[in-house]
Amino acid sequence: MKIQTFLLFVAVLSSCDFIQGNRIPPDVVTEPVPSDSDDPAIWRNNADPAQSIIFGTDKQRTGGLYAFGLDGKIIPEKSVSGLRYPNNADVEYGFNLGGDTVDIVVVTERNARALRIFSVPDMHPLDNGGIPVFEGEGGFGYQEPMGIGLYRAPSGEVYAIVSRKGGPVEGYLWQYHLKGKENGRIQAELVRKFGRFSGFREIEAIAVDDELGYVYYSDEAAGIRKYYASPDKGNEELAFFGKEGFLKDREGIAILDIGQGKGYIIVSDQQGYAFRVFPREGLPGQPHLHPFLQELLLSNWETDGCEVSRGNFGPSFPNGLFVAMSDDRTFQLYRLEKLGLEE
Repeated sequence: MKIQTFLLFVAVLSSCDFIQGNRIPPDVVTEPVPSDSDDPAIWRNNADPAQSIIFGTDKQRTGGLYAFGLDGKIIPEKSVSGLRYPNNADVEYGFNLGGDTVDIVVVTERNARALRIFSVPDMHPLDNGGIPVFEGEGGFGYQEPMGIGLYRAPSGEVYAIVSRKGGPVEGYLWQYHLKGKENGRIQAELVRKFGRFSGFREIEAIAVDDELGYVYYSDEAAGIRKYYASPDKGNEELAFFGKEGFLKDREGIAILDIGQGKGYIIVSDQQGYAFRVFPREGLPGQPHLHPFLQELLLSNWETDGCEVSRGNFGPSFPNGLFVAMSDDRTFQLYRLEKLGLEE
């Protein structure tokens, strides 16, 4: 018994040293959510960047979508409670809602088998109580939405690409065209089923590159898969990378745009307590080759979701910020320049 206790003590100390040693500290750590932080989304307030909002899901049966200021404090009047196992979130700007434009945040509500959509920053529901997804599907987890990535086409049309808890080896992701109506509500039309799955673990994290027109998702036990984001360009898999170097699960994906079609794809190595970085633009003449570039060692623990945004967010984050979930029920905010990726 004493030996077991000693070994446990050594393991805890080793874990603490592993997390703290030679790691980049966060600039802000949010207040904790009640149960299980999972996925962040960033809304930039273009009129007053310092008043931007970080959204983060609290993944539990009676969970919520929490809004945080850039100081890490919860904003109660911008937070939504009573959601049934909210999983992931994403933000879109200037959505056409019956002739008006509005910014939106979309959340997967897993136990309700639905998407929830709210206007930002006033947080009015625009979904008539929830938009059903994966209707008619059978199999364990086949109707339970998890990941969400929003795609704005060059035409201005907005699509939601949704993953789920379980699914087939082909057609794991479903894509919905989001349509604003004159009554102030949003409806969704299924336009595509696509995406290969290894059959192991699950697919949760999705990230969309609007400018280059690609969608990436984490096949957690296998690698990162890349497809065209447009439903009109077919379902051919364009790339399958990040198959090596991860300790176990590939999780959150964030795309850093540094201009002129260049940047970085940042992927959480969840059990490795690290992020692995790949070139957004691929290699010269080979845009679908994404070799490993480097590892980022931050201070978060077992990161699931992450997000990045470049630009002025006020004096605390003048060049942009990177946000990562941490397993202590918080989200960590980093000044973008601390990642050292823009040289």
